[in-house]
Amino acid sequence: MKKAIITFLILTLAIFAGNNAVQADYETELTIAVGEVGAEYDTVVAAAEQYMAENPEIYIEVIDSPAESGERLSYFLTHFERESPEVDIYQIDVIWPGILEEHLVDLYEFGAEEHLEGHFDFIIDNNTTPDGELIAMPWFIDAGMLYYRADLLEKYELDVPETWSELEEKARIIMEGEREDNPDFEGFVWQGAPYEGLTTNVLEWFASNDGGNFVSEDREVTVLNDNNLYMLEKVIGWMGDITPLAVTGFIEEDSRAVWHEGNAAFMRNWPYAYGMTEESEAIEDFGVTGIPAGPRGESASALGGWHLGVSQYSENPEEAVEFAFFLAGAEIQKMRAIQASLPPTIEELYGDEEILAENPLFEEFLHIFETAVPRPSAQTAPYYEAASEAIFSEIHLALTGERDALTALENLEIELEEILQW
Repeated sequence: MKKAIITFLILTLAIFAGNNAVQADYETELTIAVGEVGAEYDTVVAAAEQYMAENPEIYIEVIDSPAESGERLSYFLTHFERESPEVDIYQIDVIWPGILEEHLVDLYEFGAEEHLEGHFDFIIDNNTTPDGELIAMPWFIDAGMLYYRADLLEKYELDVPETWSELEEKARIIMEGEREDNPDFEGFVWQGAPYEGLTTNVLEWFASNDGGNFVSEDREVTVLNDNNLYMLEKVIGWMGDITPLAVTGFIEEDSRAVWHEGNAAFMRNWPYAYGMTEESEAIEDFGVTGIPAGPRGESASALGGWHLGVSQYSENPEEAVEFAFFLAGAEIQKMRAIQASLPPTIEELYGDEEILAENPLFEEFLHIFETAVPRPSAQTAPYYEAASEAIFSEIHLALTGERDALTALENLEIELEEILQW
C-alpha cells in the first residue's frame, strides 16, 4: 500500500513538473473570452490552435462567456472595473463601443490600418470612438432574418410573406394544418425574453413600420407614435395564437430549438442558425429572407455582430492585438463562415465560391447587412445598457399582458427621455 502511494506521488510530481516545464516554454500566454452560440467557440479554438502552431512561443486559452448579451456585458465589466489582466481579448457586441471604450486599447496605435482593407466601412465607423480611436476589430456581422419552411409553403401553396400581415395569415394557415398531426406545431417563434434580443425584435417591428429606432440621431425619443402602437398591438395579438406564450422566455437558442425540431413555420433569428438548420432532420427545405414590412414601412433588420477588443489591462497588449488581427483576417473569417455560418465583415468574401457552396444565401445577405438598422447605442452612450433595459422591460410587460400597448409606449417614452438627461 505504501509503495503504491509513493509511486502515485512520484507520478503526480513528475506530471506537475512536466506541466511546469511545458508552461515555461511559452514566452506569452493570452486569454480570449468568446461566445459559444452554435459553432462559435469551436472555430475560435481551431483558429487558436493554428496560431499557436505558427507561433510556438505563444499559448492561447479560449474561454466561453455567457450567451445572453446583458449577462456577458456584466461579466466583462466585472473584469474591467477591477482592471483585471486575466482576459486579454474580448468578443464585444456591436452596441458596446460607447460603453467599453475606456477599457480597450486604440488599435490604430498597433498598426490596424493595414488590417482594415476590405472591411465594411460602416462597421469600422461603428467601432471608432468620437476621438478617432479604433477600439475593436470587425469580426462578424449579424442582422435579424426571417427563416421560413419552404417545404410547408409549397405544401399549402403559399408565397414567402413580405409583410407582417402576410406572415400572420400564412403562419396561421400552416399551423392549423400541421396541428392535425403535430399538436406542438407553432406558427412563428422569436426572442421574447426580457433581454437585449427582445430589444432587437422590437426595433425591427417599429422600424419596419416607419416608427423610428427609439432615439433619432439628434437624440429625440421616437417611441410614442401611431405606427409603433399599431405594431405592438399586432404582436400582442400573436401571443397564444401564432406565437406560443412561452416565447416571453425565449432567447435565440430556445426559438431555434423549436424550429430545429420542425415545430414552427417561421422563425426570426440571426445568420448563425442557417448552418445548424441544414443539419435538421425534421426540416425538408427552408429559406431565409429579410424581416417583413409593416403597412407604412419597409423591411428593417436589426444590425448585430460581434467584434474583437483588446483590454487596456492586458499584460501582453502587442501579442494580443496581433492575435486579434489574425482572427479578423480573411482566412479565419472564411473558415468561420463555412463552419459556423458567421457572416464576414470583409465584403469580397460574399463572392467566395467555397463560402457560397456551403451557404448559398450569403450572397443575398449582403443587401440585408448593408441596409440593417442600428440600435441607438451611439445616441444613448454611455447609457445604452439602461436604455435597452427600459425598452425590453416595458415591452415584455406588454407581451405578458401586464401593460396595455399604449401604456407601455408612454412609459418607455418617459424613461428614455430621462436617460438622455443623465
